[in-house]
Amino acid sequence: MDPRHRQILQRHRVDLVKELNTADLCDGLLSKGIFTQDMIDEIQSKTTRRDQARKLLIDLETRGSRAFQAFLESLRETEHHELAELLEGGPGAHQSLPTPVQPSVIPLPVKHPKPTDNPDRPDLSSPKLIPLRPPNSLPLPKPNSPPSETQRQRQRRDSIQAYKMDARPCGICLIINNVEFDPASSLKNRNGSDIDSDKMERRFKALNFEVLVKRNLKYKQIRRELNSLAKKDHSAYDCCVVIILSHGTEASHSRFPGAVHGVDGSSVPVQIITNYLNGQNCPSLQGKPKLFFIQACGGDDKDTGFEVSPDEVQPSLGGADDQMDAIPMSSSSDSLSTSDEVDARATLPTPSDILVSYSTFPGFVSWRDTQAGSWYVENLDRVLEQNADTDDLVTMLMMVNNAVSQISAKGLYKQMPGSFNFLRKHLYFQTPQS
Repeated sequence: MDPRHRQILQRHRVDLVKELNTADLCDGLLSKGIFTQDMIDEIQSKTTRRDQARKLLIDLETRGSRAFQAFLESLRETEHHELAELLEGGPGAHQSLPTPVQPSVIPLPVKHPKPTDNPDRPDLSSPKLIPLRPPNSLPLPKPNSPPSETQRQRQRRDSIQAYKMDARPCGICLIINNVEFDPASSLKNRNGSDIDSDKMERRFKALNFEVLVKRNLKYKQIRRELNSLAKKDHSAYDCCVVIILSHGTEASHSRFPGAVHGVDGSSVPVQIITNYLNGQNCPSLQGKPKLFFIQACGGDDKDTGFEVSPDEVQPSLGGADDQMDAIPMSSSSDSLSTSDEVDARATLPTPSDILVSYSTFPGFVSWRDTQAGSWYVENLDRVLEQNADTDDLVTMLMMVNNAVSQISAKGLYKQMPGSFNFLRKHLYFQTPQS
């Protein structure tokens, strides 16, 4: 598909997902040779109309130069006139990629005044023909000359496909909420964390997950819950989510940085947490997305930010009761023992289909308001509520990053969330509107 047309589809994706009736469109796209019957069967296998619309749009971008115009025709044929007009009104809707224009030469006589005595002025007494180039014309390339860099157009690859996310329930969501810590651990209680836990429980239930909440777990209990989750049969599910709300620290790692503390003070590296659900240790989740959301510090450094122009920042102050979820770096290098058995899905690397979203950049503190909950969870909950119906997970996490980056603790300190993404496809959650 022409990149211009792909951009138009992506620009109007929200409206298309909300309004498209795929049952009407599929026959037209089949008769025009854009979709195959197998593709239509896959689209119609999606449980909800919105999921079917998303799948149709994703596949449409892969179907060549005729796909956009055929889609417009099918929209008109199925009474989607407003959508057709919306797409046709987009810049470049009827334009193809630029091609060299053959210049025209229009000879016009030009009369010049008689020569003067000025020695610096050439003799222009004889009429001359001056070729004038029409506006916007390009020079004629030399015969058989290779195209210039500006003439070459990079071809985009086919769109990334989306994970299957229509199981009901979609998957299990485990929330570990550590609030009250052993005084011997030197870790303060995490007032406000119950607010975060309640928000995440409500949000992921709304996204059609079976939610399990565990509170105040020690180191061994955290590992026991993760091991129990890994041993479940996830064959009927499409996804798995782990949310950990606790104090955190730095830790040795080979892939995922950081560690989270049990209420007894001992820490479990994030590397180990993700290992429980990887392709080797949880076969029924092979090829399915495993999502980890970590509300904990990655260290004890405070970020004071840097100055930017006023129009780049929306001033926002954290609450008066902002606290940190951090203690100094841990030397823990504990690892999860794994079998020497070859991964059952040998074509996929062990860490594939895993995304770890951190509330803060590794090495820095994460802020939590004791009355309103953490900055990260508050914005994650809001973005999921407002955008899960139309946007993929990675896009929404960028929205969370941007929102949290605008906040200041005590008018000074900043926070920057981030993620380590090993997903292979787009991920769209189920929503109540789907």
